[in-house]
Amino acid sequence: MSEAHPAPSCASLRARFELPPLPLMAPTPDVSHVLLPLGGLVGREVDLDAFLQTLMDRIAVSMQADRGTLWLMDPARGDLFSRAAHLPEVSQIRVKRGQGVAGSVAESGLPVNMPDPRGESRFYADIDRMTGYRTTTNLAVPLRDTGGVLYGVLQVLNRRGGERFSDEDVARLMAIATQVSQALQRTSLYQELQRAKEQPQAPVGYFFNRIIGESESLKVIYRLIQKAAPTDATVLLRGESGCGKELFARAVHVNSPRRDKPFVKVDCAALPATLIENELFGHEKGAFTGADHRMPGKFESAEGGTVFIDEIGELPLPVQGKLLRVLQDREFERVGGTQTLKMDVRIVAATNRDLARMVAEGKFREDLYYRIKVVEVVLPPLRERGGDDIERLTRHFIASAARRHRLTPPRLSTAALERLKRYRWPGNVRELENCIESAVVLSEGEILEEHLPLPKVVDGGTMAAPAAGAAREPTAPETGEWLPLAEVEKRHILRVLDAVRGNRTAAAKTLRIGRNTLGRKLKEYGLGDEG
Repeated sequence: MSEAHPAPSCASLRARFELPPLPLMAPTPDVSHVLLPLGGLVGREVDLDAFLQTLMDRIAVSMQADRGTLWLMDPARGDLFSRAAHLPEVSQIRVKRGQGVAGSVAESGLPVNMPDPRGESRFYADIDRMTGYRTTTNLAVPLRDTGGVLYGVLQVLNRRGGERFSDEDVARLMAIATQVSQALQRTSLYQELQRAKEQPQAPVGYFFNRIIGESESLKVIYRLIQKAAPTDATVLLRGESGCGKELFARAVHVNSPRRDKPFVKVDCAALPATLIENELFGHEKGAFTGADHRMPGKFESAEGGTVFIDEIGELPLPVQGKLLRVLQDREFERVGGTQTLKMDVRIVAATNRDLARMVAEGKFREDLYYRIKVVEVVLPPLRERGGDDIERLTRHFIASAARRHRLTPPRLSTAALERLKRYRWPGNVRELENCIESAVVLSEGEILEEHLPLPKVVDGGTMAAPAAGAAREPTAPETGEWLPLAEVEKRHILRVLDAVRGNRTAAAKTLRIGRNTLGRKLKEYGLGDEG
């Protein structure tokens, strides 16, 4: 399908993922030992496009082929499209079922080994004319899922040395296809293909490290992360609660050279202020009552990897000073210790608070603020990502919830989808996921608007009371003026507290924030210290 030179990204991708070199095949290969080390790549959740390209590089080397192509079935159009290929001349090629070698395999479900394409009715010469490549030998086999359903084709071209692909090559590629299919079925790409098969009219989701969405605001963030990830720069993720800050933090880690080292999370909002320092830095034996042995902290546990400090705005001022030292000098002491420890970790921090305002109010150290915002990434709330992203996420959550609860995925009615798109989603992606899980469990074959645990629109444009634990959709008051965000948040928190009869633990759980965060907010409202 293209001229005899390797894809330009092959060497860089192999170096990036630190893949060991593959030996050339023996003259009589034992296909039971065809091993492709794909599990590590899948587990790292690396950028899907890079993973697939690396996969095709390895297959071409293993088969001693000049080029390789991964074809997938398009559920909406019923044809095949090239999803990963050595095609420097064109970005993508499509063929119909029965068209060309790949199309013939898709139609018959049988492998095709074509030693000479001349005079072959199954050979689609237009592709060679399109790319300027000369195909001499051609081998393609079907990709099937665990249920035996064909969903793609694996193809290699032009065995090197001018030789033909043998029967042993066919067996080898069939064995490789089985392993490839097992790997692909563990990715978000396969899940999206399955969803699209049932709902071909819906937009296809874009996946970046298991993050779903392709709004323009997200694409900007993907590019930022791809630039920042290979470095050791400290990253600050800002955004509302529930917009996926931890997923983006993991994307930074798994696309970095530290991907094989630990990713350790510290949630400052979930820990009492007195324990955060101990959690981060560990303690020495005898540092306090009950400290009967030395305990390493998160920084030691993450040596060589990444520490994700979630809700860094909740960090007490004394601990902020120790963290600043870590960022500046890469050293610290355990609680109760005198020995200075050196460390090698990358820090990714996240917050839903306005740190600049906290600096002005003396609640956050200015020097620490500038140390952590080396690369600042502001995540958009779900309501700003557009209806297509809401639909992509919704259909993904339907499939996930149905699988988790061992149910048949229900259809999504037009009215329910429109209601989801109109809603403001104050709880962002987390709220949408919980909403869809509830609807999947309660529906009977189709998700209707009534199955959505959202506030109902009644006469006059106001909202009826939502179900327990559901967030209210903000509406304009009778004056026509919108309330400030802080006031909306305050009223919502007080309504939830009233609903749970003042139980702060239950309120924090309903609001999906830490109990310390709730206590701090109540103190800001003049309602006393956390009790």
